[in-house]
Amino acid sequence: MVKIWQTQHIFDHPWTHVTSGHWRKYPNPYNPAVLSTDIVDRKVEDGVLHSKRLITTNFQVPGWVRRLIGCNCIHAIEESKVDPRTQSLEMVSKNVTFCNLLNVKESITYSPDPSDPNKTVMTQKAEVSVPSMTYVEKTLTDSIAKNSKKGKEAMEWVIAKIAGDLEELS
Repeated sequence: MVKIWQTQHIFDHPWTHVTSGHWRKYPNPYNPAVLSTDIVDRKVEDGVLHSKRLITTNFQVPGWVRRLIGCNCIHAIEESKVDPRTQSLEMVSKNVTFCNLLNVKESITYSPDPSDPNKTVMTQKAEVSVPSMTYVEKTLTDSIAKNSKKGKEAMEWVIAKIAGDLEELS
């Protein structure tokens, strides 16, 4: 069984600022668990930027889970597509650590708010599958929901930081 969690958030910033923040989101004070983001592949095809990054996190798991799996370090692959013509950014990340035991797939899209081009709509969805362990699925989706707030705070922080950097340059 797959447990699904979804949310939508509107940033009070234009798409260009939010997507710039996406690339500079880590490190940030709201989610210190992300240890590194490394670009594995990047190319432009037909004006669309395709990126693949390796995300390494020190994910805080319950002690019994840590004893079961043997570590806190989790790796995920994040693949994204940015189309500046349509102003869309689509990102999908999947765990590569312990993917034989559990699967976590997170999808995020950023697009301009149709009612106000100075705002950006973020749609976030997480799918968690832990075969025969619905309790673990629920625990993981609850953790994703809790960390989603930190992600939004981190985006606001980095967008403000970018704005400050740009102001200093002008």
